[in-house]
Parts: sequence; C-alpha cells; structure tokens
Amino acid sequence: QVHLVESGGGSVQAGGSLRLSCETSGVTFSTYCMAWFRQAPGEQREGVAGIYDGAGSPSYADSVKGRFTISRDNAKNTVYLQMNNLKLEDAGMYYCAGDLSWLGCYHLSGEDFTSWGQGTQVTVSS
Repeated sequence: QVHLVESGGGSVQAGGSLRLSCETSGVTFSTYCMAWFRQAPGEQREGVAGIYDGAGSPSYADSVKGRFTISRDNAKNTVYLQMNNLKLEDAGMYYCAGDLSWLGCYHLSGEDFTSWGQGTQVTVSS
C-alpha cells in the first residue's frame, strides 16, 4: 500500500522560506514521478513542480519558477520542495503526489497521479 506523508508546512511572512518534505513508502520510489500540488480555498488545484529521474530537468509552474526548487533523495524515499521568497498567493494546502508514469511530471496535471498525501498547510502573511 502506498503512503505519502507531507511535512514542513507552517506560517511564514512574505519573503520568507519553507521546505516541505514528502516521505513515501510502499513503492519503488526511484521509479516514481513525484510532484507537488497546491490548492487555495475556492481555487482549483495547481501543479507546482514535478521531478522524475528518467527525465531531464524538473518541471515548474510559471508562478514559482526561480523561487521554488523540487528535489528528491531516493535513499530516503523523500521528495522536497524548497520554497523561497514566498508570496501571499503561495498560501494554500500543499499536496505530494506520485505515479509510475512520467506524464504527470511533464504536464503537472493531477489526473495523471494515482497516489496522494493528506497535505500540509502553508500560510503566508504580509
């Protein structure tokens, strides 16, 4: 059974940083496309970043390019999202997602992912 557990969310002032972690079990982690999504109240879910070892560079939403960095540690079955220079509009629930197919990491579309974590809340204040 696949388990994805996010951590690292919290409250931060605009301009600050947070690092999210997602620990995964029940899968051969190194073969998985892993991604981060977010959803603010009343808004649609948005793909933030994706990483797949079989592909080239990670994928990012335009809104976070240059500020967020996704990385993975296959030895720890963990994917990270380093978020710098946080903006008010970055606030929301952040979800980790994983799938065997690389498509999700390319399209950053939630429909391409079969496994999801419970989410971790990110709050950004002015």
